[in-house]
Amino acid sequence: MSRLVDNKRPRNATKSAGIRKGRFAGGMDASFARFNASISFDKRLYKEDVLGSIAHVRMLGRRKIIPSKDARAIEKGLKEVLADIEQGRFEFREDLEDVHINIEEALRVKIGDAAGKLHTARSRNDQVALDLRMYVKEQTRQVMAALMELMSAVTDTARRNTRVIMPGYTHLQRAQPVRLSHHLMAYFHMFRRDWERFRDAWPRVNEMPLGSAALAGTTFGVDRESVAADLGFETVSENSMDAVSDRDFVVEFISNSAMVMMHLSRLAEELVLWSSQEFGFCTLPDAFCSGSSIMPQKKNPDACELIRGKTGRVYGDLVTLLTMLKGLPLAYNKDLQEDKEPLFDCVDTVKACIAVMAAMVPEIEFHADRMLEAASDPGLAATDLADRLARQGVPFREAHELVGSLVRESGVSGANSGIPSPEEMVEARRHPGGTSLANVRKQIEQAQEFLAHSAAGLPGKRSR
Repeated sequence: MSRLVDNKRPRNATKSAGIRKGRFAGGMDASFARFNASISFDKRLYKEDVLGSIAHVRMLGRRKIIPSKDARAIEKGLKEVLADIEQGRFEFREDLEDVHINIEEALRVKIGDAAGKLHTARSRNDQVALDLRMYVKEQTRQVMAALMELMSAVTDTARRNTRVIMPGYTHLQRAQPVRLSHHLMAYFHMFRRDWERFRDAWPRVNEMPLGSAALAGTTFGVDRESVAADLGFETVSENSMDAVSDRDFVVEFISNSAMVMMHLSRLAEELVLWSSQEFGFCTLPDAFCSGSSIMPQKKNPDACELIRGKTGRVYGDLVTLLTMLKGLPLAYNKDLQEDKEPLFDCVDTVKACIAVMAAMVPEIEFHADRMLEAASDPGLAATDLADRLARQGVPFREAHELVGSLVRESGVSGANSGIPSPEEMVEARRHPGGTSLANVRKQIEQAQEFLAHSAAGLPGKRSR
């Protein structure tokens, strides 16, 4: 692989690309330089950094803050740097500390000292705030799209299984019969709320901070609105101190992701249980399972268990960020460098888990006969029998006691109770939200309408 900056470094370049010049007498201690560097993880923001810089320098040129020819040269150079990175010709250097300085130094290698004019009227404080907002916007869009795929998978699976009846559970004990499709659609509604939380957070992340500079704004006559328009932001930040120190949008993204993971983990746990020999309700696809290193008969639900386990990672990411932020005075503090690793870990984890679940759910084989057998447990008719007595004028509390005594003393059986069948019990729940066939089909139809409508309403594309 060729190296963009190897053997091209100007003689007067320093390890901090000039940031320490003037105020400091010497370089950093080597151990602190390694401790301080963020390039190992913030290089992930290279595209946002370049696109943000292009929008910024275009504005500088339009406003005559820097000469137009320099603005054009900087933009051309930045596009070349972006191409070098995306084509694998770029070496990120730890001695240049972060992604911002790496890109600016590479630009200087390409176009000379004019590259230094790029940083006019901005600080790394508002620069990184911009990069993060652009990144979170893009990841919000991607997670919302992934949730659409997952909701579609759940809805399609429910549609194919409307006739399957299973026991519903409370306290992990058989409670009342429900349709499998009704059970699955409960997860659709969880994931729909997750999708809506990301949608509702969109206006709060869609605020452009560039122009806030270090904390007080800039003395240059910048046009923040034009930069916001170029980058696809709806509005500009109203308070420069808040703009450079705010990470609420990161917290909100991770918090929303933690909710997604909690819902995925609940579904994963049920699939682990249902696929066990003790339940026998389903068989998970081989492609999402693994075997034992010693027991040849084993088929382990590893995909589900990993999703369940990875939920803790995202919870940890959220606690890390909340703890880091809780004691920070205004405005920017170096602590904020610690926002990126938990964010990146959260993004990778939640997107991977959604994708795996969306791919696995349609391939699950459900065992309708075993589910119906379990749903035919006479004890599951106890509530319906109490309801029958209540309709005959017996106070419900008394009816509840009578049926409870019957269960305790002799059990409930078709011979002594005239109990309804599982099909009759589920069809008796005809009210909106119940588990009758008509209601479940209506749920699925409404879900399909939501998916079709929402697919067209995903947040817009990134900056031009």
